[in-house]
Amino acid sequence: MERAALGAPPSPAERLVFFSDAVVAIAITLLALELPVPEGRTDAEFLHRAAELRGDYAAFLISFAVVGTQWFVHNRLLAGVTSIGGRLPQWNLLWLLTIVATPFVTRVLTADGAFAARFATYAATQALSGMFLWLMLRSVVRADLLDPDRTMAAAQRRLVAMTVAFLISIPVALVTHWAYLCWIAVPLVARAGALADRLRAAPGPARWRRRSARWRGDATE
Repeated sequence: MERAALGAPPSPAERLVFFSDAVVAIAITLLALELPVPEGRTDAEFLHRAAELRGDYAAFLISFAVVGTQWFVHNRLLAGVTSIGGRLPQWNLLWLLTIVATPFVTRVLTADGAFAARFATYAATQALSGMFLWLMLRSVVRADLLDPDRTMAAAQRRLVAMTVAFLISIPVALVTHWAYLCWIAVPLVARAGALADRLRAAPGPARWRRRSARWRGDATE
């Protein structure tokens, strides 16, 4: 950053970014530290135990993807913030609360029994995390703190899709263990939204020419 290169003290926005990044890094590290190690005296026993622990490993990957996605949105948001104001610091702190709670709720999710309650605890935490991040975005927009050259449409779409998926999965978990499918749908919904935006942005004739070329198998644009 230019301020750092000139030896100037970091701005409040930069300090908020540094602090948030450090907390996210610690939370992700704790996720990995909580992973159980498969035991076994032979290769077959080791692989059998690893297969039994697949739920723990899947929960780790889910949590890693969720925290990573939110960090990406958070990073893009604060990279365009010119100053700190409004309720941005408060929402940021509440968002970090859900981030540091993620390793704990991941362990809750993978424990035995009471599936619906454990699932709802995890999903509610992640839904709150997305909600606080969305409130950060709204606070930045309302206080006119965002660089006008920055656009957050794609990041906001991904965030909303993820939050809604977690909320929907809570009642679904009351009737079936397949509620996890609600989470898997997140990247598909986000990608469909991005594709729709690109199609709307493209000029009409050019759009139809590209689609016709794809139908014909023509490689030219």
